[in-house]
Amino acid sequence: MSKATKRKHVVKEVLGDYITPNEKQQIMRIMGSNGNNLHEAVTESGERFLLSMPTKFRKNIWIKRGDFVIVDPIEEGDKVKGEINFILYRDHINYLRKLGIWPKGFEVDRVREQMQEEAKKDDTKSKEEDQEEDECDNSDSEDEQDLFVNTNRATVQYSESEEDSDEDEDSDEEEDNEEEEDKDD
Repeated sequence: MSKATKRKHVVKEVLGDYITPNEKQQIMRIMGSNGNNLHEAVTESGERFLLSMPTKFRKNIWIKRGDFVIVDPIEEGDKVKGEINFILYRDHINYLRKLGIWPKGFEVDRVREQMQEEAKKDDTKSKEEDQEEDECDNSDSEDEQDLFVNTNRATVQYSESEEDSDEDEDSDEEEDNEEEEDKDD
């Protein structure tokens, strides 16, 4: 089966099928990507852990922060405790709400509140880091000799002095005058 055909079938399955989680499976919200097809997710009770993306979804389906997924638990995992089984889109979520299966911890108002709280936490962390960087910048300016120098690039020294700029202006004026004289002839 070609890559395009495989992609077509995977996308059709994700967008077209409406499934319900079984007893072992769980609905979780994605909190972010940790790289290497690992995603941090949170349960309705607030427990966080890593999920792996199965190979059939890789490079075919993308998920982002705030999306919901159905997860199969991995018993033997230390860090990675689940594998994504199905990605839920708006139509799937509405279907699960109509059936009464949707977790109460993920109601719309609660999700918005949690996202806002996390955004506030991230803002305070970034402000604290900026203050620390500002404090470090004062001492770093004195230690510019310790900076990494890229040896793959030619070093060019730029110097601005009044004499150089006056000479450049004078030579430009002389060239302009010579061009005007040539035109007059």
